Amino acid sequence: MAEKVPVYDNHVHMDPAGRNVDALKEFEAAGGTGLTLVTLPYKQVRITKGEDFGTSYDITLALAKRAKEATDLKINIAVGPYPVLILPLSEHYGLDKAEEIMMEGMDIAAHMVAEGKACAIGEIGRPHFEVPEDIWGASNRILARGMEHAKELSCPVIIHSESGTSDTNRSLSEMAKSVGLDPGLVVKHSSPPFVTDKETYGVMPSIPASKSNINEALGKGSTRFMLETDYIDDPERPGMVMSINTVPNKIKMLLSTGRLGIEDINRICRDIPEILYER
Repeated sequence: MAEKVPVYDNHVHMDPAGRNVDALKEFEAAGGTGLTLVTLPYKQVRITKGEDFGTSYDITLALAKRAKEATDLKINIAVGPYPVLILPLSEHYGLDKAEEIMMEGMDIAAHMVAEGKACAIGEIGRPHFEVPEDIWGASNRILARGMEHAKELSCPVIIHSESGTSDTNRSLSEMAKSVGLDPGLVVKHSSPPFVTDKETYGVMPSIPASKSNINEALGKGSTRFMLETDYIDDPERPGMVMSINTVPNKIKMLLSTGRLGIEDINRICRDIPEILYER
């Protein structure tokens, strides 16, 4: 299957203390051919200043290197300051300093993309839960900085944010347009099955690969989306958020039942990722 059918998971994490390479070997054995490896705060790095983000991103790059050496997977790398970090940073250093640290982390991420070490900025955005207005405002300013960098670099941004309604996509699309970034380069991580133009506002949905999500998305007559697991690789929570072999299993099911043909699979798992990440 891996030789004939592309199977792409658009949101995977690796952790130095987790299964990391072994998990990706399992993904490949199940039929996986590619993925987006997204940085996440690591317990090994305490963020106290902007340059600490660079240390964190270096861990992501090192994990990706190991995985590329151990597998034949296509691995696209995204680095960026995880948006929820603004909360503990503001508690320790005050909001102004926290925003400065996050901005520096964003600039370092953009520099890594410019150097070709990563191909996307992410996951960035804003907390996915209610926060005070000043935190919300700072988060949006930091996000706008990331979008400005993405415009200059012609690279995607992978967004972590609230997801309940299509108003989120509208606001992300408007922010992107305000800095001259194509909304199609704004990838909404953990998106509901919003796939129509009226739901996405041009933003690219990355949908958790549950049966219900896939069925709802396909029921709207569109294959303009990607699939993801948000595999966390946390040894204390194995299989969170979904198991690493979820996307290969779902692709096999879609093909075997005739729910999707090979052309549709090619679009979801090959064409869209290539357009986004191989720029």
